[in-house]
Amino acid sequence: MSMGTIILLLVIAISIIIVMIYNRIIALIEAVRNNQKQIDIQLDRRFKVFESLINVVKKYMDYEQTTLKDVVALRNQAQQAHAHGNEQGRIAAENKISDIASNLNLVFEQYPQLKANENCMQLQEEIVSTENKLAYAKQAYNDSIERYNATKKSFFTEMVVTAFHTKLSFDFPYWQLSEAKVAEQESYTVKL
Repeated sequence: MSMGTIILLLVIAISIIIVMIYNRIIALIEAVRNNQKQIDIQLDRRFKVFESLINVVKKYMDYEQTTLKDVVALRNQAQQAHAHGNEQGRIAAENKISDIASNLNLVFEQYPQLKANENCMQLQEEIVSTENKLAYAKQAYNDSIERYNATKKSFFTEMVVTAFHTKLSFDFPYWQLSEAKVAEQESYTVKL
């Protein structure tokens, strides 16, 4: 083989490796974005369930007016932050809504007639279910960011990311799980 052929084969091999790395990073970025969409789905679902719950409990207590105003204000704040690209602000507002959801059980204890209302109980269970799904979606999102960050920092991949900085280098914010959810996940044990 001539030196020209060896150099040509080497250039082709390096080009193939660069394309493979580029495509892998793009796949990881798309996985992060897909997981973000799953969070958005759960956030929209949670808001709709909150609206339904508040409509059911209106005749029983005044608390729902404050709760509805708080949830609507926080939801608007989250949507405005998202529209302006302020993911940290969005995360903070959505986490405050999660705090309101986690305190609903305490409020319901004060109103025995609510505990007897079947629709109210179903909606309360739906909020709990949605919060659980949201926690799992946040965890999947955070995990996909970890995979993306670890991959883009590896040797040679980092050089490709640097070369295509505008297309491959993103700084995705983590969704923070509530302290209660973190403690619950850390204390989880398998029961035999």
